[in-house]
Amino acid sequence: MGPPNHKDDAILGPAPVTPGGTYPIETISVGCKVYIKRKDSDGEIEERLAEILSIRDKPVNTYTKHTKADQYADQPGANLEFFVHWDQFNKRLDEWVSGARIVLSRDLEWPRPKLPAPKKAGAPAKIPPGKLPKKRTKSQQPLFADESVAHSPSPAAPSPAPSGNLKRKTPHDEESNAEGDDENDADAEGEEDIEDIDLANPPPINPPKPLSAFSKEQEIEKLRHSGSMTQSISEIARVKNMNRLQIGKYEVEAWYFSPYPREYAYLDVLYICEFCLSYFPSPFMLKRHRNRCTLLHPPGNEIYRHEDISFWEIDGRKQLHYCRNLSLLSKCFLDHKTLYYDVTPFLYYVMTQKDSSGCHFIGYFSKEKESAENYNVACILTLPQHQRHGFGRLQIEFSYELSKKEGKLGSPEKPLSDLGLLGYRAYWAGTIVELLLSTQDELSIDDIAQKTAITHTDVMNTCTTLQLFKHYKGQHVICLSDTVLEQYEKARAKRRRRIAPECLIWKPPVFTRDQLRFGW
Repeated sequence: MGPPNHKDDAILGPAPVTPGGTYPIETISVGCKVYIKRKDSDGEIEERLAEILSIRDKPVNTYTKHTKADQYADQPGANLEFFVHWDQFNKRLDEWVSGARIVLSRDLEWPRPKLPAPKKAGAPAKIPPGKLPKKRTKSQQPLFADESVAHSPSPAAPSPAPSGNLKRKTPHDEESNAEGDDENDADAEGEEDIEDIDLANPPPINPPKPLSAFSKEQEIEKLRHSGSMTQSISEIARVKNMNRLQIGKYEVEAWYFSPYPREYAYLDVLYICEFCLSYFPSPFMLKRHRNRCTLLHPPGNEIYRHEDISFWEIDGRKQLHYCRNLSLLSKCFLDHKTLYYDVTPFLYYVMTQKDSSGCHFIGYFSKEKESAENYNVACILTLPQHQRHGFGRLQIEFSYELSKKEGKLGSPEKPLSDLGLLGYRAYWAGTIVELLLSTQDELSIDDIAQKTAITHTDVMNTCTTLQLFKHYKGQHVICLSDTVLEQYEKARAKRRRRIAPECLIWKPPVFTRDQLRFGW
């Protein structure tokens, strides 16, 4: 959760509260805040405040009849399900809960009403959005050679006040105004012969910016506070449709919406084959599939193997089914990923860990076959059950090893997710400091970029963040402080795995014009 917005608090009134025990569950609506039972980190039942984001009837799925019954199935309110956001928790933890878990004995907090805006005397008339003043006609040309003279009358001879707005309309505009479509005309027509001039109350010089004028950086920073990085409003509106996924021996909670088929959306657990990533609604169907599935590793070329870690290169055009399943799976944990069907323009690099039963999926990253901006990563993911083991950093390091083989500088595609941003910042800082400590020669920004395959912009931003630039004898030098060295030593002590460049057997793929022609 982000910090409280005091600006919004100023325009909102106090939240109405209904005392506990005086309201039925049917009165709860979207936007209300109630207390709901959940298990804490110790497995104990706690009552935590949550905001209602969506309400639905409990779905009935034919595949759920063989699953174990819910402990709240026979309690009042079990016929309803609520999609909630836990107070002070990350957006990833939003989930569907049974109505029987709502604590009706606690207070119900309604959405805060918006206070009426105070009316200002003599407020200027607002020009409809999207309508721009038209160029002057010949009859409206100024009578003075210098137009500034005409608009700057002297105090001794004030100009007469106009009686009202001077407005000229074409017949088409009169019809549209009669129909009440003023606000939509500007979008439907490129140019309109309309002019709104209020000489008595001219519009302010600096009107407030529309929502569309906000910069991408501000939007990304705003969304990052809530754990969301999506740029599409329609994607934000989509509530999570998957509850849990079973991948191999692990059962994990889904974080975000993923466009799996509708018949799989209401399952308590979706079962996924960890080798071909096919999905099934029941463990029996998964077991029957595993008896026929012969895959024990991803369907691609193994280009790297060191100890028990391998990387496999997969062409999205050759392995459509696998790559689409991979994209559906990754969408459960990547909020900013929107492309999940057209996989032909991408190469996928899947990281696996080998044991006696096969090569198990750990994570992956994808990259465009031809990137106009030299991005070396499009999407990157480490499954939640394998996070905090250094696998994410290993994938980042491997992507830069590929860039070194290609002889290019690389950078991940923006925007990054919140966890991806932290991972890349840590890798850039550790790589740059390691290079500075391992060489005795003078290094410039370009030297660092060429040796690490990190772009100049990422090098500059990392050095600025670490405050490595110092001014010495009239020039800027790179200086490592004690704090930076201490952080580097602490991070190096935790590092468990590194990429061995000599184990990478790979040549940059070359695609013909026909191979890069994507379509159906």
